[in-house]
Amino acid sequence: MKEFALKYKLKVRFLSLMLLVFILFAWQALTTRPSFSAAGLSENDIMLMEMEGDIIPDPKNEGQYINNPEKTTTFPGPVQVGHKLIEEFSNPFHKKGTNDHGMGWLVMYTLSVFAVGFVLATVSGIVLGVFIGLSRTLFEVLNPFLQVLKPISPLAWMPLLLYTVQDGKTTSILVVFMASLWPTVAGTAFGVNNIRQDYIRVAGLLQFGWLRKLVTVVLPGAAPAIVAGVRISFGSALVAVVPAEMLLGELGVGYNTWIEWNNLDIAGMIVSILVIGVVGFILDAMLDRVAKGVSFAE
Repeated sequence: MKEFALKYKLKVRFLSLMLLVFILFAWQALTTRPSFSAAGLSENDIMLMEMEGDIIPDPKNEGQYINNPEKTTTFPGPVQVGHKLIEEFSNPFHKKGTNDHGMGWLVMYTLSVFAVGFVLATVSGIVLGVFIGLSRTLFEVLNPFLQVLKPISPLAWMPLLLYTVQDGKTTSILVVFMASLWPTVAGTAFGVNNIRQDYIRVAGLLQFGWLRKLVTVVLPGAAPAIVAGVRISFGSALVAVVPAEMLLGELGVGYNTWIEWNNLDIAGMIVSILVIGVVGFILDAMLDRVAKGVSFAE
């Protein structure tokens, strides 16, 4: 059985790799510029293109022209993005000005904002959710409010938060907090409120105190629903932190994406997008390990 599972996993990894290779080749083929041809162009047309920097003299063939490699109006291919990626990570922790920080610093800044907002929201959400879920009456009373607050985009809160705290980084943290809070509260309250009554009866028979019952029965019993709420919160927070950095003009990978767009450096923008995806993938894998550690099968 283990051998079959290993073969299946290797097969899936191989197919994923082949798909990636196909995507890269197709991307490169679709974005490769055709060689410059002077056919149908007058001397004035060629002179104008050379003056505008679209073409340059071919160093290998005197009197011939080639496309200017430093000037492109086409979508960058994987080769250009790869060069930009190497450039960004050749010195990821440099600082050369307000808007020129290495990718390492940008990732650390984004992670610091994300971590503070997400951890605060997770702790607050679980505590509030347990408090609400322990009372069915309180749960029924507050549930409509939770269902109204949960779907509100965290970015909708941003103008109000910025007006209140008057600080960009604090606002970014609060945006992440708002994105993470309500799914965690709702998931925890639902899990606690719908815990199997057999568990509660056994705790009563064993004469557990309130705190012991909470730690050994209620929280473990509601763990699957709590973890589900936290995972939803995680995704919402990760999605919210990037546009928050863009709109607030703070440092971070999201802000760097906006700067690259303003500079019309599409390759740099794609690198920032890929970094966001990779960081999110790593964080999600870590959260998945934690989730498997606290979940259980009945």
